[in-house]
Amino acid sequence: MEIKVLAATGVLGAGFKVESLNRGIALAPTFIACDAGSTDSGPAYLGSGKPKLSREACARDLRLLLKARDTLKVPLIIGSCGTSGRDVGVDWMAQLAREIAGEERLHFKLALIKSDQSKAYLKRRLAEQRIRPLFPAPPISEQVIDSSHIVGMMGTEPIQAAVAAGAEVVLAGRASDSALYAAIPLTLGADPGLSWHAAKTLECGAACAVVPAADCMFASIRADHFDIEPLDLNARCTPQTIAAHTLYENANPFLLTEPSGVIDTEAAEYQALSARLVRVTGSRFRAATQYTVKLEGSQLVGYQTIVIGGIRDPYIIRALDTLLPKARAFFDARIADLFPGQLTGKDYDISYRIYGRDAVMGGLEPNRNSALAYEVGVLITITAPTQELANKIATFVSHVSAHLPVPEYHGIISSIAYPFSPPELPRGAVYRFSVNHVVAPDDPYEMFRTEFVEV
Repeated sequence: MEIKVLAATGVLGAGFKVESLNRGIALAPTFIACDAGSTDSGPAYLGSGKPKLSREACARDLRLLLKARDTLKVPLIIGSCGTSGRDVGVDWMAQLAREIAGEERLHFKLALIKSDQSKAYLKRRLAEQRIRPLFPAPPISEQVIDSSHIVGMMGTEPIQAAVAAGAEVVLAGRASDSALYAAIPLTLGADPGLSWHAAKTLECGAACAVVPAADCMFASIRADHFDIEPLDLNARCTPQTIAAHTLYENANPFLLTEPSGVIDTEAAEYQALSARLVRVTGSRFRAATQYTVKLEGSQLVGYQTIVIGGIRDPYIIRALDTLLPKARAFFDARIADLFPGQLTGKDYDISYRIYGRDAVMGGLEPNRNSALAYEVGVLITITAPTQELANKIATFVSHVSAHLPVPEYHGIISSIAYPFSPPELPRGAVYRFSVNHVVAPDDPYEMFRTEFVEV
């Protein structure tokens, strides 16, 4: 038995070379798959339901993949549609598919697998103590459930069921990246360890190639090994690049948790069959005693305006540690005066991030006592309950911040240079991750809903 897998790219909309796709088509894959989302880019996409990548970028990739599927007459699986995998993202991708099908005269049976979670369902599972946090998330509460938009991350099972019911194209909500690639090999009886390990390696497309790229990968899964290679003939894989991918987004490079169990690569061996092709053996899969589905949730924090500036004066840079707390105290008093009864200190936030000094690592920065930078960048964020309030607060924060006094100067000074006029830049709604938990369902299907459509 040989199962051949074509991975289009790391994320739909990131692109791939047409030549690479055509080479993959010529190799006659058993199916095509592509991830379309992630939480990597932060909570805004889950909170807002808006996709990160543009409609044009996603349509370009989807058009080529739908045409490739039509040529091969094999399943096409796309997961985490619309970046977050929310139901609106699946519907958005489905509309793109319908438009492309009309333009290209394509026909296929489409499965839409929805992953938005019912608040009533989650509250019931919470009361049953079947939801637990993933470290270091705090325990979940009914208030968090009510204030969050929450999706469940499906495993292979809903995808397998859709394909078994005749779906030729599957557009799934939030899904394990690896599940997109493991579903069909597992259905066809391939070794679970090899299937899951190959899937994990394929999930990011040619990110495990030299040089990493947004492009196609190809794997052949056989009885006791899988072979993997990039489809760009100028790219290559090495045992190191394939082995290293198990560390990507994982604390333990040997144990990778999926809803149905754990991928164990500790005994895996990686052999270069050529300058481009790697063979992997020895991968194992340990089935879980309790099936779990990861929950991801995002909630609205408020609305934000930012101010960007720069400082290139050593006296001002040296004084920032004492200046900024004084500035915050002044702003608190000013806000209480301007908006009496409207805002308390818990309703808004004003923060300074000093790039060139502790902006990234904060107190964990190992070089924070080194020589003072000669130039620093300043990012001021103002978060408030409405955009109007954030904008109003930002106007006097930016004005006062540009004239912070330091002992070395007498009289008014300009302390920050702003590259934009006006310096206040509205960002709109801002979100934070509020749920990073797992739930134990009765079965792998109960949290997901599948619709079939003839396109």
